[in-house]
Amino acid sequence: MAEPIAYLNGRYVSNSQCVLPIYDAGIVLGAAVTDLLRTFRGEPYAAKEHVHRFFESARYAYIDLGMTESEMLEIVERLVTHNLEVWPERELAIVFYATAGEFPVYAGSAGMAGSQQATVCLHCFPLPFELWKPAVADGVHVVTPAQRHVHPNTLSSKVKHRNRLHMWIGDHQAHLVDPKAVGLYLDLDGNVTETGGANFVILKQDTIVSPNRNNILWGVSLDTVRRLSGSLSLEFCERDIQIHDVVNADEAWLCTTPYFLAPVVKINGLTVGTGRPGPVWRRMVDAFSDEVGVDIVQQILDSST
Repeated sequence: MAEPIAYLNGRYVSNSQCVLPIYDAGIVLGAAVTDLLRTFRGEPYAAKEHVHRFFESARYAYIDLGMTESEMLEIVERLVTHNLEVWPERELAIVFYATAGEFPVYAGSAGMAGSQQATVCLHCFPLPFELWKPAVADGVHVVTPAQRHVHPNTLSSKVKHRNRLHMWIGDHQAHLVDPKAVGLYLDLDGNVTETGGANFVILKQDTIVSPNRNNILWGVSLDTVRRLSGSLSLEFCERDIQIHDVVNADEAWLCTTPYFLAPVVKINGLTVGTGRPGPVWRRMVDAFSDEVGVDIVQQILDSST
């Protein structure tokens, strides 16, 4: 069987050869940006939007990717074409990863950053739908850990980066409450922001409410929710929301590229809505399923364990 391939610094290599040197800035400093898109029926979805956001993140981080967005889209197409032969009849995730590059010697400060060529990597993996079965079937419990979200004045929330140590710590704190919980991060003022891998919205009286975009990484899937809301006779707005608002919401959802929407049924042990996946969540998922030609929920539920 052919081996999956990745793109690394101008070359297509096997996944087993796609490695970073120990002095790479992504390892030494965590100076790295990232993004992720997925396929539906083998076709990359919203590839232009994800690539554009990746380029914007890299520009903010002083990382020169050394190519155009069109050239990166061609890399995406080649990776998908090859790797679908390795993983036939699977849906793929395509990961974008770029660092400030390899230091000539180990560097403990950012003073040397920008003096070397960026490391640019793209790779694929089959989407592990079986991991999300409980989320779409029964809903998610979110827990707000003591660890707070990074303030946008420290690091812009618009950048999708790999500096997620605070979320690693926060998720462990959430798991002390419930081993299956997802950490939902508050900002320094107690406003809800996002999880480590998804946007978060609530539904209240036919209005979908998202935290303000200056306080979150605005997701491509979140933009899809905003776009579809009108066709479902729903309003969409952005404002600060707190735990009180979530507890008293009709529904709440996690919103992310791999599974689109997952219903949130509890926060900090308190029931949200009926405590079960809600009808508007299902309407929204069905609307997007019609658009991409895949029953997203059933695709997850039918996956093998």
